[in-house]
Amino acid sequence: MIAGGVGAVGGAAVGVAAEGAPKLFGPHRLPIDGGYAPAGNPDVYSARGSVRCVYHVPTTEKLVALTFDDGPMPDWTPRVLATLREVDAPATFFLIGEHLRAYPQLAKGGLYDGHEVGNHTWTHDDLAMMDRDAARTEMRRCHDQIVQTLGRAPKIMRPPWGHMAGSTLIAADELGYDVILWSQRMPENEYVHNPSGIVDRTVRDVRPGAIILAHDTGPSDRLVTIANLAGIVNGLRAAGYKLVTVSQLLASAPAPV
Repeated sequence: MIAGGVGAVGGAAVGVAAEGAPKLFGPHRLPIDGGYAPAGNPDVYSARGSVRCVYHVPTTEKLVALTFDDGPMPDWTPRVLATLREVDAPATFFLIGEHLRAYPQLAKGGLYDGHEVGNHTWTHDDLAMMDRDAARTEMRRCHDQIVQTLGRAPKIMRPPWGHMAGSTLIAADELGYDVILWSQRMPENEYVHNPSGIVDRTVRDVRPGAIILAHDTGPSDRLVTIANLAGIVNGLRAAGYKLVTVSQLLASAPAPV
């Protein structure tokens, strides 16, 4: 049983415990070996005080945002950009910072003109396993690389695999990002032996305000999407959908998202 009251030590609530009893601890301190050790995030606040975390936009307007993760890489990124240029369709690309540094030529010369770019961290490590400082470094390095290479600052980020923790949200808030997840994913591995089927499946599953996840690099089964990208875009348009960037989709919401 805990004896005594609760006092304030360094801004955290600390219990005055009887000998041998467990101690109370505040939100940023954890008990360790009978004492305390810093844990989690420091008390950091932004002017916003919150982060939008969006996986779709509630709307009846037939808008859809097509997104690509993990580039730029020399295997498929040029092919994706060329196809989108041929069908005159915008998309949103969540870039990995170290890929952008290694292959800056893939992002220069206006290749991303008409498209939106977002932050997908520096190394594609799991943000859910990082404290605020590590998460912020992952985002900040990627952010700076995008600015240096493309001359524009991203306003959105996507955590690798969609994994995140409170530290991710605080770091995103500090950098002024909205966190973008997805409501629909390209089912590449289901259509390796029926490539054209991915077009019908994508169109059948789409809903107004959807954010669709695809990739412009990675395992070979993802090539099913790349090979049928023009068909997917044309199929969505035939179903009455307009392709927009993520930020355009957010701006179209009838109420703040």
